[in-house]
Amino acid sequence: MHSIGIIGGTGYTGKKLIQYLTLHPFIKDFQIYAKTTAGENLHEIFPDLDGYVDNLQIKSIEDISYEHDLYFIALPHGEALKYVPILTSKDKYVIDLGGDYRLDFEELYIQWYKYTHTSPYLLKEKVYGLADHPSTNYTEIKLISNPGCYPTAVLLSLLPIIPDFSDKIISVSCIAYSGTSGAGKSSRADLLLSEMYGNVKAYNINDHKHEPEILQQLYKNGFHSPFSFTPHLLPSARGIYTTSSIHLSEEIKKENIEEIYKSVYQSPFIRLRNNPPELQWVIDSNFCDISISLKGKVLIVTAAIDNLVKGASGQAVQNMNKLFGWDETSGILPARRKELKYVSVHS
Repeated sequence: MHSIGIIGGTGYTGKKLIQYLTLHPFIKDFQIYAKTTAGENLHEIFPDLDGYVDNLQIKSIEDISYEHDLYFIALPHGEALKYVPILTSKDKYVIDLGGDYRLDFEELYIQWYKYTHTSPYLLKEKVYGLADHPSTNYTEIKLISNPGCYPTAVLLSLLPIIPDFSDKIISVSCIAYSGTSGAGKSSRADLLLSEMYGNVKAYNINDHKHEPEILQQLYKNGFHSPFSFTPHLLPSARGIYTTSSIHLSEEIKKENIEEIYKSVYQSPFIRLRNNPPELQWVIDSNFCDISISLKGKVLIVTAAIDNLVKGASGQAVQNMNKLFGWDETSGILPARRKELKYVSVHS
Protein backbone atom coordinates (compact mmCIF):
# COMPACT_ATOMS: atom_id res chain seq x y z
CA MET A 1 0.00 0.00 0.00
CA HIS A 2 1.28 3.46 -0.94
CA SER A 3 0.95 6.99 0.40
CA ILE A 4 0.43 9.85 -2.07
CA GLY A 5 1.01 13.59 -1.95
CA ILE A 6 -1.02 15.86 -4.24
CA ILE A 7 0.67 19.22 -4.68
CA GLY A 8 -1.87 21.68 -6.04
CA GLY A 9 -4.86 19.47 -5.32
CA THR A 10 -7.73 21.97 -5.35
CA GLY A 11 -8.01 22.70 -9.08
CA TYR A 12 -9.95 20.75 -11.70
CA THR A 13 -7.29 18.09 -12.20
CA GLY A 14 -6.61 17.88 -8.47
CA LYS A 15 -10.25 17.06 -7.83
CA LYS A 16 -10.17 14.20 -10.33
CA LEU A 17 -6.99 12.84 -8.71
CA ILE A 18 -8.73 12.86 -5.33
CA GLN A 19 -11.68 10.93 -6.74
CA TYR A 20 -9.48 8.27 -8.37
CA LEU A 21 -7.15 7.84 -5.39
CA THR A 22 -10.11 7.42 -3.05
CA LEU A 23 -11.22 4.38 -5.08
CA HIS A 24 -7.73 2.98 -5.63
CA PRO A 25 -7.13 -0.47 -4.10
CA PHE A 26 -3.38 0.08 -3.56
CA ILE A 27 -3.46 3.58 -2.04
CA LYS A 28 -3.61 3.67 1.76
CA ASP A 29 -3.78 7.46 2.13
CA PHE A 30 -3.15 10.78 0.43
CA GLN A 31 -2.56 14.36 1.50
CA ILE A 32 -3.42 17.54 -0.40
CA TYR A 33 -1.09 20.56 -0.46
CA ALA A 34 -2.07 23.98 -1.77
CA LYS A 35 -1.37 27.72 -1.45
CA THR A 36 -4.48 29.91 -1.20
CA THR A 37 -6.72 27.15 0.18
CA ALA A 38 -4.28 25.90 2.83
CA GLY A 39 -6.05 25.40 6.17
CA GLU A 40 -9.46 24.85 4.60
CA ASN A 41 -11.29 21.53 4.69
CA LEU A 42 -11.81 19.56 1.50
CA HIS A 43 -15.62 19.64 1.69
CA GLU A 44 -15.55 23.45 1.81
CA ILE A 45 -13.82 23.48 -1.58
CA PHE A 46 -15.63 20.51 -3.13
CA PRO A 47 -19.00 20.11 -1.32
CA ASP A 48 -20.03 17.40 -3.80
CA LEU A 49 -17.30 15.10 -2.43
CA ASP A 50 -18.98 14.99 0.98
CA GLY A 51 -19.92 11.36 1.62
CA TYR A 52 -17.37 10.09 -0.91
CA VAL A 53 -14.08 11.41 0.44
CA ASP A 54 -12.93 12.13 4.00
CA ASN A 55 -13.00 15.80 4.94
CA LEU A 56 -9.23 16.28 4.91
CA GLN A 57 -7.68 19.57 5.89
CA ILE A 58 -5.63 21.09 3.07
CA LYS A 59 -2.01 21.56 4.14
CA SER A 60 0.25 24.41 3.08
CA ILE A 61 2.42 23.84 0.06
CA GLU A 62 5.26 25.18 2.22
CA ASP A 63 4.89 22.23 4.61
CA ILE A 64 5.16 19.27 2.22
CA SER A 65 5.90 16.00 3.96
CA TYR A 66 8.58 13.86 2.36
CA GLU A 67 7.08 10.67 3.75
CA HIS A 68 4.85 9.95 0.75
CA ASP A 69 5.85 7.35 -1.84
CA LEU A 70 4.71 9.29 -4.91
CA TYR A 71 3.74 12.91 -5.62
CA PHE A 72 1.33 14.22 -8.21
CA ILE A 73 2.02 17.86 -9.09
CA ALA A 74 -0.92 19.80 -10.51
CA LEU A 75 0.40 23.36 -10.56
CA PRO A 76 0.51 26.16 -13.15
CA HIS A 77 3.45 26.21 -15.56
CA GLY A 78 6.68 27.26 -13.87
CA GLU A 79 5.59 26.26 -10.36
CA ALA A 80 6.63 22.59 -10.49
CA LEU A 81 10.25 23.71 -10.94
CA LYS A 82 10.27 24.62 -7.23
CA TYR A 83 9.39 21.11 -6.05
CA VAL A 84 10.39 18.43 -8.57
CA PRO A 85 14.19 18.70 -8.06
CA ILE A 86 13.80 18.43 -4.27
CA LEU A 87 11.50 15.43 -4.48
CA THR A 88 13.60 13.53 -7.00
CA SER A 89 16.75 14.24 -4.97
CA LYS A 90 15.01 12.52 -2.06
CA ASP A 91 14.42 9.48 -4.31
CA LYS A 92 10.67 10.08 -4.52
CA TYR A 93 8.48 9.22 -7.49
CA VAL A 94 6.94 12.27 -9.19
CA ILE A 95 4.25 12.62 -11.85
CA ASP A 96 4.02 16.21 -13.09
CA LEU A 97 0.74 17.12 -14.78
CA GLY A 98 2.06 20.50 -15.99
CA GLY A 99 4.32 21.41 -18.87
CA ASP A 100 7.60 22.08 -17.07
CA TYR A 101 9.25 18.77 -18.02
CA ARG A 102 7.50 17.74 -21.23
CA LEU A 103 10.05 19.21 -23.63
CA ASP A 104 13.50 17.67 -23.99
CA PHE A 105 15.45 20.87 -24.48
CA GLU A 106 15.85 23.87 -22.19
CA GLU A 107 15.90 26.27 -25.14
CA LEU A 108 12.49 25.07 -26.35
CA TYR A 109 11.05 25.43 -22.86
CA ILE A 110 12.28 29.03 -22.58
CA GLN A 111 10.94 29.84 -26.05
CA TRP A 112 7.45 28.42 -25.52
CA TYR A 113 6.84 28.74 -21.77
CA LYS A 114 8.76 32.01 -21.19
CA TYR A 115 10.42 30.76 -17.98
CA THR A 116 14.02 29.98 -17.13
CA HIS A 117 14.32 26.26 -16.48
CA THR A 118 16.05 25.72 -13.13
CA SER A 119 16.56 21.95 -13.45
CA PRO A 120 17.29 21.26 -17.15
CA TYR A 121 19.18 18.07 -16.28
CA LEU A 122 15.83 16.48 -15.43
CA LEU A 123 14.54 17.06 -18.97
CA LYS A 124 16.73 14.17 -20.12
CA GLU A 125 15.97 11.96 -17.11
CA LYS A 126 12.18 12.20 -17.24
CA VAL A 127 9.89 9.84 -19.12
CA TYR A 128 7.16 11.29 -21.31
CA GLY A 129 4.16 9.37 -20.03
CA LEU A 130 1.92 8.69 -23.02
CA ALA A 131 0.46 5.78 -21.12
CA ASP A 132 -1.36 3.95 -23.92
CA HIS A 133 1.50 3.89 -26.39
CA PRO A 134 3.71 0.77 -26.09
CA SER A 135 6.96 2.72 -26.51
CA THR A 136 6.63 4.32 -23.04
CA ASN A 137 9.24 2.76 -20.73
CA TYR A 138 8.59 2.68 -16.98
CA THR A 139 11.76 0.96 -15.77
CA GLU A 140 14.25 2.71 -13.48
CA ILE A 141 12.60 6.14 -13.54
CA LYS A 142 11.58 8.66 -10.88
CA LEU A 143 9.97 11.46 -12.92
CA ILE A 144 7.07 11.09 -15.34
CA SER A 145 5.95 14.10 -17.34
CA ASN A 146 2.25 13.70 -18.01
CA PRO A 147 1.40 14.74 -21.62
CA GLY A 148 -0.77 17.73 -22.38
CA CYS A 149 -4.42 17.22 -23.30
CA TYR A 150 -4.11 18.20 -26.97
CA PRO A 151 -0.89 16.17 -27.45
CA THR A 152 -2.51 13.09 -25.91
CA ALA A 153 -5.33 13.07 -28.48
CA VAL A 154 -3.14 14.05 -31.43
CA LEU A 155 -0.31 11.64 -30.69
CA LEU A 156 -2.60 8.69 -30.03
CA SER A 157 -4.19 9.48 -33.41
CA LEU A 158 -0.95 9.70 -35.40
CA LEU A 159 1.81 7.63 -33.80
CA PRO A 160 0.70 4.17 -35.01
CA ILE A 161 1.16 5.01 -38.70
CA ILE A 162 4.45 6.91 -38.47
CA PRO A 163 6.94 3.99 -38.35
CA ASP A 164 5.55 2.24 -41.45
CA PHE A 165 4.35 5.18 -43.53
CA SER A 166 6.51 8.21 -42.66
CA ASP A 167 8.05 8.19 -46.16
CA LYS A 168 4.59 8.29 -47.72
CA ILE A 169 3.27 11.22 -45.64
CA ILE A 170 3.30 14.51 -47.57
CA SER A 171 1.80 16.61 -44.77
CA VAL A 172 -0.41 16.49 -41.68
CA SER A 173 -2.97 19.08 -40.67
CA CYS A 174 -4.61 18.82 -37.26
CA ILE A 175 -7.69 20.79 -36.27
CA ALA A 176 -8.37 20.51 -32.53
CA TYR A 177 -11.12 21.65 -30.17
CA SER A 178 -11.09 22.02 -26.38
CA GLY A 179 -13.57 22.74 -23.62
CA THR A 180 -12.85 25.82 -21.51
CA SER A 181 -11.67 23.85 -18.45
CA GLY A 182 -8.40 23.34 -20.31
CA ALA A 183 -7.48 26.86 -19.20
CA GLY A 184 -7.85 25.93 -15.52
CA LYS A 185 -9.82 27.70 -12.78
CA SER A 186 -8.41 31.18 -13.27
CA SER A 187 -10.98 33.81 -14.28
CA ARG A 188 -10.70 35.19 -17.79
CA ALA A 189 -13.18 37.40 -19.59
CA ASP A 190 -12.88 35.46 -22.86
CA LEU A 191 -13.94 32.24 -21.09
CA LEU A 192 -17.09 33.63 -19.50
CA LEU A 193 -20.33 31.80 -20.28
CA SER A 194 -21.67 34.95 -21.94
CA GLU A 195 -18.64 34.97 -24.25
CA MET A 196 -18.49 31.26 -25.09
CA TYR A 197 -22.16 30.19 -25.17
CA GLY A 198 -23.05 29.33 -28.77
CA ASN A 199 -19.56 30.34 -29.87
CA VAL A 200 -16.49 28.64 -31.37
CA LYS A 201 -13.19 30.35 -32.06
CA ALA A 202 -9.63 29.50 -33.04
CA TYR A 203 -6.82 30.74 -30.79
CA ASN A 204 -3.01 30.70 -30.56
CA ILE A 205 -2.75 29.78 -34.24
CA ASN A 206 0.83 28.68 -35.01
CA ASP A 207 1.68 29.69 -31.44
CA HIS A 208 0.28 27.05 -29.07
CA LYS A 209 2.76 25.65 -26.53
CA HIS A 210 1.52 22.11 -27.16
CA GLU A 211 2.73 22.17 -30.78
CA PRO A 212 6.46 21.62 -30.00
CA GLU A 213 5.47 18.85 -27.60
CA ILE A 214 3.53 17.09 -30.35
CA LEU A 215 6.30 17.53 -32.90
CA GLN A 216 8.96 16.34 -30.44
CA GLN A 217 7.23 12.98 -30.06
CA LEU A 218 6.42 12.67 -33.77
CA TYR A 219 10.05 13.36 -34.72
CA LYS A 220 11.25 10.71 -32.26
CA ASN A 221 9.14 8.15 -34.11
CA GLY A 222 10.41 9.06 -37.59
CA PHE A 223 8.05 11.82 -38.73
CA HIS A 224 9.68 14.39 -41.04
CA SER A 225 6.86 16.11 -42.95
CA PRO A 226 5.16 19.53 -42.69
CA PHE A 227 2.70 19.73 -39.79
CA SER A 228 0.08 22.28 -38.76
CA PHE A 229 -1.92 22.48 -35.53
CA THR A 230 -4.91 24.79 -35.10
CA PRO A 231 -6.67 24.79 -31.70
CA HIS A 232 -10.20 26.05 -31.08
CA LEU A 233 -12.34 26.72 -28.01
CA LEU A 234 -15.69 24.97 -27.71
CA PRO A 235 -18.77 26.30 -25.88
CA SER A 236 -18.47 23.45 -23.36
CA ALA A 237 -16.57 22.88 -20.14
CA ARG A 238 -14.83 19.61 -21.00
CA GLY A 239 -13.50 17.55 -23.85
CA ILE A 240 -10.86 17.45 -26.58
CA TYR A 241 -11.75 16.64 -30.18
CA THR A 242 -9.13 16.34 -32.90
CA THR A 243 -9.37 15.81 -36.65
CA SER A 244 -6.04 14.98 -38.28
CA SER A 245 -5.81 14.99 -42.09
CA ILE A 246 -2.84 13.03 -43.42
CA HIS A 247 -2.01 13.57 -47.09
CA LEU A 248 -0.20 10.60 -48.64
CA SER A 249 1.95 10.23 -51.71
CA GLU A 250 0.24 6.96 -52.67
CA GLU A 251 -2.89 5.04 -51.82
CA ILE A 252 -2.90 2.58 -48.91
CA LYS A 253 -5.46 -0.10 -48.13
CA LYS A 254 -7.70 0.82 -45.20
CA GLU A 255 -7.52 -2.69 -43.75
CA ASN A 256 -3.74 -2.33 -43.49
CA ILE A 257 -4.13 0.87 -41.47
CA GLU A 258 -6.77 -0.69 -39.23
CA GLU A 259 -4.57 -3.70 -38.50
CA ILE A 260 -1.72 -1.42 -37.46
CA TYR A 261 -3.91 0.47 -34.97
CA LYS A 262 -5.29 -2.79 -33.55
CA SER A 263 -1.79 -4.19 -33.23
CA VAL A 264 -0.32 -1.08 -31.55
CA TYR A 265 -3.14 -0.45 -29.10
CA GLN A 266 -3.63 -3.27 -26.63
CA SER A 267 -4.62 -0.73 -23.98
CA PRO A 268 -8.04 -1.11 -22.31
CA PHE A 269 -8.49 2.65 -22.68
CA ILE A 270 -8.26 2.87 -26.48
CA ARG A 271 -11.52 2.22 -28.32
CA LEU A 272 -11.38 1.96 -32.11
CA ARG A 273 -14.62 3.14 -33.66
CA ASN A 274 -16.08 2.55 -37.12
CA ASN A 275 -17.69 6.00 -37.04
CA PRO A 276 -16.27 9.34 -35.86
CA PRO A 277 -16.46 9.51 -32.04
CA GLU A 278 -18.53 11.99 -30.08
CA LEU A 279 -17.40 13.93 -27.02
CA GLN A 280 -20.32 12.63 -24.95
CA TRP A 281 -18.93 9.09 -25.33
CA VAL A 282 -15.75 9.93 -23.42
CA ILE A 283 -16.62 12.69 -20.94
CA ASP A 284 -15.69 11.75 -17.37
CA SER A 285 -13.77 8.68 -18.60
CA ASN A 286 -10.16 7.74 -19.33
CA PHE A 287 -11.01 6.45 -22.80
CA CYS A 288 -9.64 7.73 -26.07
CA ASP A 289 -12.00 6.96 -28.95
CA ILE A 290 -10.37 6.87 -32.39
CA SER A 291 -11.85 6.50 -35.85
CA ILE A 292 -10.11 6.12 -39.22
CA SER A 293 -11.42 7.21 -42.62
CA LEU A 294 -9.49 6.71 -45.85
CA LYS A 295 -10.35 8.07 -49.29
CA GLY A 296 -7.79 7.94 -52.07
CA LYS A 297 -4.59 9.48 -50.74
CA VAL A 298 -6.16 11.23 -47.75
CA LEU A 299 -6.33 9.53 -44.35
CA ILE A 300 -8.45 11.29 -41.71
CA VAL A 301 -8.17 10.25 -38.05
CA THR A 302 -10.63 11.63 -35.50
CA ALA A 303 -10.19 11.26 -31.75
CA ALA A 304 -12.06 12.31 -28.61
CA ILE A 305 -10.94 12.44 -24.97
CA ASP A 306 -11.89 14.15 -21.71
CA ASN A 307 -9.22 16.80 -21.17
CA LEU A 308 -9.40 16.51 -17.36
CA VAL A 309 -9.18 12.71 -17.34
CA LYS A 310 -7.34 11.13 -20.27
CA GLY A 311 -5.74 14.53 -20.88
CA ALA A 312 -4.67 14.93 -17.25
CA SER A 313 -5.62 13.07 -14.05
CA GLY A 314 -6.82 9.77 -15.50
CA GLN A 315 -3.66 9.33 -17.55
CA ALA A 316 -1.59 10.37 -14.50
CA VAL A 317 -3.14 7.60 -12.39
CA GLN A 318 -2.71 5.19 -15.30
CA ASN A 319 0.98 6.17 -15.39
CA MET A 320 1.27 5.52 -11.65
CA ASN A 321 -0.30 2.09 -12.10
CA LYS A 322 2.12 1.16 -14.86
CA LEU A 323 5.07 2.58 -12.92
CA PHE A 324 4.34 0.33 -9.93
CA GLY A 325 3.37 -2.70 -12.03
CA TRP A 326 -0.32 -2.64 -11.06
CA ASP A 327 -3.27 -3.32 -13.34
CA GLU A 328 -3.41 -0.09 -15.33
CA THR A 329 -7.17 0.21 -14.79
CA SER A 330 -6.82 0.23 -10.97
CA GLY A 331 -8.82 3.06 -9.44
CA ILE A 332 -9.95 4.23 -12.88
CA LEU A 333 -12.37 1.54 -14.06
CA PRO A 334 -14.77 -0.38 -11.80
CA ALA A 335 -13.32 -3.69 -10.61
CA ARG A 336 -15.71 -5.71 -12.74
CA ARG A 337 -14.18 -4.23 -15.88
CA LYS A 338 -10.70 -5.47 -15.04
CA GLU A 339 -11.58 -9.02 -16.05
CA LEU A 340 -12.53 -7.99 -19.58
CA LYS A 341 -9.96 -8.41 -22.32
CA TYR A 342 -9.33 -5.58 -24.77
CA VAL A 343 -11.79 -5.62 -27.64
CA SER A 344 -12.01 -2.95 -30.33
CA VAL A 345 -15.41 -1.28 -30.12
CA HIS A 346 -17.19 -0.85 -33.42
CA SER A 347 -20.07 1.56 -33.64
